[in-house]
Amino acid sequence: MRKIGFIDYYLDEWHANNYPAWIAERAQQLGLDWKVAYAWAEIDKPDGITTDQWCEEQDVQRVATIEQLIELSDAIIVLSPDHPEHHERLAQLALQSGKPVYMDKTFAPDLATAERIFKHAEAGNTPLFSTSALRFALEIQEHAAKLEADSIEYLAVTGPGRYSNYAVHQFEMIVTLMGTRAKRIKSLSTDNGRHFVVEFDNGRQASYLQMKSAPFQAIVQLKDGEGSFIAQCSNMFEELIDAILRFFEDGKPPVQPEETLAVIALIEAGQAALAQRDEWIEVALSKAEVIEQ
Repeated sequence: MRKIGFIDYYLDEWHANNYPAWIAERAQQLGLDWKVAYAWAEIDKPDGITTDQWCEEQDVQRVATIEQLIELSDAIIVLSPDHPEHHERLAQLALQSGKPVYMDKTFAPDLATAERIFKHAEAGNTPLFSTSALRFALEIQEHAAKLEADSIEYLAVTGPGRYSNYAVHQFEMIVTLMGTRAKRIKSLSTDNGRHFVVEFDNGRQASYLQMKSAPFQAIVQLKDGEGSFIAQCSNMFEELIDAILRFFEDGKPPVQPEETLAVIALIEAGQAALAQRDEWIEVALSKAEVIEQ
C-alpha cells in the first residue's frame, strides 16, 4: 500500500474531511493501492476539532514534523484550500523531495508567489500540479476535448461563493475552455454579486457572474454560430481524485503550470478590478509567457 501525506494549515476543513474517504473509494475503483496515511497541521482549527481528533476520526497517523511526513509518504497533498497565503511556506520542503505533490486550490495568493512555487518545484525536480475541481467536471472536460479555444467567441460562466476562495472555480472554467491568453478584465460588480468581463486575444470574451444562489453553469458561443448550454458541472470531485491518483502513479501533471498561472493572474487582476469598477485592468503575463512570446 502506497502512502499519501497531508500537509495542512489546520485539518478540520471540508477538503481534508472528505478527501481520505474519496481517495480510498476512487483508488479501489481504479485498482490502485493508495491511501491517506499521514498528516501534519500547523495549528488546530479555532473553534474546531484538534489535529489529534481529526487523525483519530480519519484513521490517519499524526506525524511530528513535515520532514517525517515527507520521508514516510510516497506522495503529498498540500491542503489549506481557503488559506493559500500559507502554501509556499507549507510546501517548501515537500517541493524539494522529488515526490509528486498536489497543491489544493487556490494555488497562490498572487502571481509572483505562484511563479516562485513552480520554481521551487522545478529546482527540487518535484512533479507538481494544482487545479480547481471544476476543471474536471464531466461537461467541462467534454467541451475542452472537442473544442479549440480559438473557436469560442464568448463564454459565460456562473457560480456561487465568495471571491476570496471561490473565484478560482470560475476562472478555472474560463482558462480550461478559452486558454491562457486573457488580456484584460473589467468589473461591473455590485455589493451582492461579482460580474466581470474578460477580454482575450482576437476579440474573444468571457463573462463571470458570481452570486450566492448561482449554480456552476456555462454557456458556450462558437464563432461559427453554434453554441451549447452546460446546465450542470457533474462528477467534479470523483474526476479530480482520479486525476490526482493517476498523477501520483506516473508523476505527469495533468494541468500545466501556464494554465495555473493564468488562473492566478485572472484572480489577481479581478481583485484589482473590484476596486476600480467599470475600468479595464490588464491581466499580467507570467514571466514564462513573456519569454515565450
